[in-house]
Amino acid sequence: MSVLVGRKAPLFKAQAVVNGGEFVPDFSLEQFVGKKYVLFFFYPKDFTFVCPTELHAFQEKLAEFESRDTQVVACSTDTEMSHWGWLQVSKEKGGIGGVTYPIVADTNKTISTDYDVLVGDYDYNEDGELIVEGELIAYRGLFLIDKEGIVRHQVVNDLPLGRNVDEALRMVDALQFFEENGEVCPANWSKGKEAMKASHAGTAEYLAAH
Repeated sequence: MSVLVGRKAPLFKAQAVVNGGEFVPDFSLEQFVGKKYVLFFFYPKDFTFVCPTELHAFQEKLAEFESRDTQVVACSTDTEMSHWGWLQVSKEKGGIGGVTYPIVADTNKTISTDYDVLVGDYDYNEDGELIVEGELIAYRGLFLIDKEGIVRHQVVNDLPLGRNVDEALRMVDALQFFEENGEVCPANWSKGKEAMKASHAGTAEYLAAH
């Protein structure tokens, strides 16, 4: 598994569905560089069980991300038509109706490959025949990208393990607090709590006070 933290987020152009039903043919994260933070997350499949709970959970917190100048973007290896179809199904019936942030269609699996979250791989057997190992869907990867297009945080969950959206929001707060104040955020830090100076002296002072 590649660690992308500290590196430029891989860019792409792909089909996406935005605002709950509008098709965008050349959607790219590049449009946010210099303008917004990006919370870019992958999920395995449309029309499944755990995935809609995550997509709705991000939608429920969308205003909080937006208030932090952060764009939420989802991605799976399904087609844009599959995304659109799922968006037309209500939450009560297992759909993601009401989700408004962009959902990218990684139909060619290239985006998942670049972010190293693709389950499975292509190979050749002894007879030279092309074979596939795994489902070629995405793990539950999540990447926090700053305004310069640099990945500052990543986490990858296995397929059955849903993510904590509040933790993703906390990481946005931590990054922005550090950028604004030059202070580092200790374990379990949350917005409004004390941070630490990034020096030995500051660490000693913090520990003495706590």
